[in-house]
Amino acid sequence: MPAARHCRLLIPGDWRTLTGGYRYDRRLVESLRARGASVEWLRLDGAWPRPDEASLAEARRAIAALPDGECVVADGLAFGALGEVVAPHARRLRWLALVHHPLHLETGLDAAAAQALRERESAALRHARWVVAVSGQTARDVAELGVPPDRITVVEPGNDAVAVPGESGHAGAQGGGLQLLCVATLTPRKAHAVLLDALSGLLALDWTLHCVGSAARDPALAAALHARTAGGPLAGRVHWHGELSAEALQARYASADLFVLASLHEGFGMVVNEALAHGLPIVASRAGALAHTVPAGAGLLVPPGDAGAWRAALATAMADRALRQRWAEAARQAARALPSWDQQAARFESVLDRVQGLAP
Repeated sequence: MPAARHCRLLIPGDWRTLTGGYRYDRRLVESLRARGASVEWLRLDGAWPRPDEASLAEARRAIAALPDGECVVADGLAFGALGEVVAPHARRLRWLALVHHPLHLETGLDAAAAQALRERESAALRHARWVVAVSGQTARDVAELGVPPDRITVVEPGNDAVAVPGESGHAGAQGGGLQLLCVATLTPRKAHAVLLDALSGLLALDWTLHCVGSAARDPALAAALHARTAGGPLAGRVHWHGELSAEALQARYASADLFVLASLHEGFGMVVNEALAHGLPIVASRAGALAHTVPAGAGLLVPPGDAGAWRAALATAMADRALRQRWAEAARQAARALPSWDQQAARFESVLDRVQGLAP
């Protein structure tokens, strides 16, 4: 991209938030800048994707102040709720929607709320000149919202190189019990309760579960999960670490024996690639993009929400170290083929070129 190329990334709230979607946005911006692009943040505060009137009023002011012809890359968490705000500026500005996963697919919504979000996002996406989806599954989901497939480009997350251990197993291989790692925000969609249900039936096995992820998104759910493991048979076997620094998180990956993710839906699941990069075998739900993100031979895929199936899969993984080592080797091989952030930024540049060349 020429150094003069410029765009803004419209982001809902704090760009430093520690979730996969925000990390994608941060690393994309960093990589685009490293390639010579001028990229500015446009922060919109509010309870996205269900903002109040004050948040919408502020969004109107911020968007109206953008200069004519500006290329605006809008994170879907906000863009899906901004149809009426964007409409007056659909021709004046060059909108590129960045969709991590459609809003109506969030777990825990009742039918009316899901339908309302679906309708709002579908209406908003009509104002985008192009859509970037973070996975093939998300691209298909976006197409179901009425976006022509030839106006959707998949740009999967890039990946950072890490030091990969020589074999699967650290603490477990040394006799300290199998160390399970789950990296996921404590929300209903991540289905920690399913994981706990499954592990409750495997108490005779020697394992410890480490859960990394914010408890702030759904405090009531987080409190219930913490209470469930504060006493009883799971006490001392499940550890809630909250959000961790990058260094502390890398240490958790390095000390794990098995990566687990029980999500009910994922638009991509960046933590899976992080687990692959650390050479970890994986047990994950066959949910959304995870069916394609987890490589064949690197672990097991389990029907989402099925605690019995999860219990059986975990028992299989825990009981057979040789099997985990084969999965770990497949994970390492798959990690070598993952694209870098620079490669994905180059792909994103081509989309920006296309959007900026389109007639209003």
